[in-house]
Amino acid sequence: MAALRILCPSLEGCYRALAVVHDTFRPIPGRFKDYIGLPKPNGYQSLHTAVIGRHRPIEVQIRTADMHQVAEYGIAAHWKYKEGGSPAASGADAERFNWLRQLVDWQKDDIGEDSNDFLRSIKEDLFDDEVFVFTPKGDVVGLRKGSTAVDFAYRIHSEVGNHCQGVRINDRLCPLATPLQNGDFVQVITAKAAHPSLDWLNFVATPTARNRIRQWYKKSHRDDNVSRGIDMLERELGRDGFDALLNGEAMAQVARRCNLVGTEDLLAALGFGGVTLHQVLNRLREEIRLATAAETPPPSNEDVAAGVVALAEQQAAQTQPHAHPAAQASPILGLEGLDYRLGGCCSPLPGEAIVGSVSLGNHGITIHRQDCGNVQQIPVARRLPVHWNPASEAQQRRYPVQLRIEVLDRVGVLKDILMRLSDHRINVSDARVRTSPAKPARIDLRVELQSSTQLTSTLNQIRAMADVLDIARMGMGS
Repeated sequence: MAALRILCPSLEGCYRALAVVHDTFRPIPGRFKDYIGLPKPNGYQSLHTAVIGRHRPIEVQIRTADMHQVAEYGIAAHWKYKEGGSPAASGADAERFNWLRQLVDWQKDDIGEDSNDFLRSIKEDLFDDEVFVFTPKGDVVGLRKGSTAVDFAYRIHSEVGNHCQGVRINDRLCPLATPLQNGDFVQVITAKAAHPSLDWLNFVATPTARNRIRQWYKKSHRDDNVSRGIDMLERELGRDGFDALLNGEAMAQVARRCNLVGTEDLLAALGFGGVTLHQVLNRLREEIRLATAAETPPPSNEDVAAGVVALAEQQAAQTQPHAHPAAQASPILGLEGLDYRLGGCCSPLPGEAIVGSVSLGNHGITIHRQDCGNVQQIPVARRLPVHWNPASEAQQRRYPVQLRIEVLDRVGVLKDILMRLSDHRINVSDARVRTSPAKPARIDLRVELQSSTQLTSTLNQIRAMADVLDIARMGMGS
């Protein structure tokens, strides 16, 4: 396709040039866009059309010189200052820089969040298609394609969105999730007692609405989020010494690494879901390890080797001479005559690649999955090559695995999940349900499985249920 750009001296000249182009060539239906009458939020203005030229289509852009400067060099090229350095306050300038102020607001709101989300929001607003709707007074509002009444409400004002209760579209009451179409007249119904719902995040289309909803929940539920974050850490780390650890320098350093001001902000982000428990624990372990390494020199390879030999001799002295057949029946090969335990942090299953970790004390050997996050913190000299014993599969042993399931909160959902597991002869040794207003319910299940293949099958079976939003494998202490 060929392209042609026409610069005209005036606004009227742009439309006259468009008439000449359409009179000379045949227009292609559906390819005309009037971004002069309805500019994009970023200030871009131009007339776009496509016509059939000589044997090929031609794309035509028609604009004034000022419009061309904005399109080529950005809206900052038109920044003007009055005396004293303040920005020009004319209506045209205010409208032109409204989009830039929105970007600044989004950036402020996104402090401590994933920067990729902020960049993605900018790209989407720059390049996505738009719909144009009308306020009750007849003002035109441009929104991203697929936007709903909630996006419209937050585009008008943050308080309008925070107190949005209902919407009239073309004088008819409609659900808040109704997608807006070009030309719709939208009237937002507000109430002082109304407030945002986390369900809105499932259908809003604009980053402004999404960020405002999250910010409202962070501010209004901060105390609850902090308490929830403390509970999550205490369940994982235990009560002994928890207060000292919570108020220590290591936790404060973890908060700074997560781009947060202090420990309280870290706990609130953990309770809200801004950071995950896995991220906090990994960084906390690393900070403690660095602090310990600065005070105590790491053990040498000779010390590690001596510990392995001592452990082997100790276990060999306690082993009967005719224990070899029992060793052959052991689920783990490479640890004959040695005590071991399966790591609760990763709960390995037969069929998964594993590695052994030797303790310098008398705690035996811990078996981890090779992709366990804790393995990278173990010195290479303390790792042992181990494998599952295929001959032990005849014993039909079962191993505990912790699952976390997010579901829609309704009566009987736990019963349906347990019945599905029972149908496949999977034993559940523990089940806990946690509910919270305006949030999905969380079910923690401890199941007993024989292999990684059975785990994959179980995850797929539960994930296929209509009320299940997400399912994940967790450590035994989660």
